[in-house]
Amino acid sequence: MRKPNIVFDFDGVINSYISGWKGIDNIPDPPVEGIKEAIDELRKDYFVIVASSRCSDNKGLSAILKYLEDYNIKVDKVTTGKPPAMVYIDDRGLKFNGNTKDLVEQVKTFKTYLDK
Repeated sequence: MRKPNIVFDFDGVINSYISGWKGIDNIPDPPVEGIKEAIDELRKDYFVIVASSRCSDNKGLSAILKYLEDYNIKVDKVTTGKPPAMVYIDDRGLKFNGNTKDLVEQVKTFKTYLDK
């Protein structure tokens, strides 16, 4: 039986993204501290996928693959889009709690951990 999928966003989750967007194939920043070790541990029980809009272009896909190789971060698949998964790890996601009463306010006031 195949392991359950876990999907990681790339920018802001694996790539620290402290410089912001520098182009589809320009990834100047180091990984988020500890992300390699976390992914290594998760791969024991899960099929780890990196999903990024960068992959919509071959230059972006190649840049991510090179980045992962350069930093020795091993994943099971790199793709664009949102494949089915048990959980999605994304710096720009909200956890929906089933209550829509404060959803609009959560969206309007959303900040990533980089937005200090």
